[in-house]
Amino acid sequence: MKIAVTYDNGEVFQHFGHTETFKIYEVQDDKIISTELFASNGSGHEALATLLEEKAIDVLICGGIGGGAEAALEMCGIELCAGASGNADEAVEAYLRGELTNTGANCDHHGEEHDCEHDCSSCAGCHSEPPITGKNVGKTCRTHYRGTFNDGTQFDSSYDRGEPLEFICGAGMMIRGYDAAVANMEVGETVEVHLMPEEAYGEINPNAIFTAEIENMPGAEEVEVGQQVFLQNMFGNPVPVKVIAKDEKTITFDANHEMAGKELNFTIELVEVRD
Repeated sequence: MKIAVTYDNGEVFQHFGHTETFKIYEVQDDKIISTELFASNGSGHEALATLLEEKAIDVLICGGIGGGAEAALEMCGIELCAGASGNADEAVEAYLRGELTNTGANCDHHGEEHDCEHDCSSCAGCHSEPPITGKNVGKTCRTHYRGTFNDGTQFDSSYDRGEPLEFICGAGMMIRGYDAAVANMEVGETVEVHLMPEEAYGEINPNAIFTAEIENMPGAEEVEVGQQVFLQNMFGNPVPVKVIAKDEKTITFDANHEMAGKELNFTIELVEVRD
């Protein structure tokens, strides 16, 4: 069996019609035996269904999806599991355990241009940004990098790990600012880039910070401030959150990405490009 997940930087991408990358999982005996990334090359809704059919996909896991795309998948004989969110690998594991519930079509504005006047929580990310352009877009790139905050503190480095990072440029596997920086680089070139939050992990969303009654959350008594835990969203899928406050009766969680709201600096060296 083959399962495809709409994919963006490790997460389930939330709008099927704008998916640039799928992660494909080959499964035997309810176990994942291999994975691969597959670029959509800008195909539209019905064409995406055909592409998945050509890849012999049995199941699609996604976030938001419209009725037309749902019908196209049905015609291709592909089982749909919509309404998923969070980590893509964990979503597949949850599906294999029988814990994912298909919401069906859950996005009623899936045209190329639209005004969103209703709650888009089921299809966050449906406002697509202009595509990244450049000679390396769509190609497999290998880069070394060093990431720092504005005070010079290093938060990550491929040099320290001794292995370049490999990704498909422009496919949504990297934060947008990193993709854009690599798009026109030459092999052997090194660039320095400064990314504002909107080019990286976004601004902090105050609606992603919430407080709950401890008595309504079994096990919350043992959780400590600063700890990362997983809660379930409305579809029963795991969502990583950080405990930021706690008293005798309540506990406060932050579901923002840990890098949200931060300006990031990268030194990027392009090591290799492959078609």
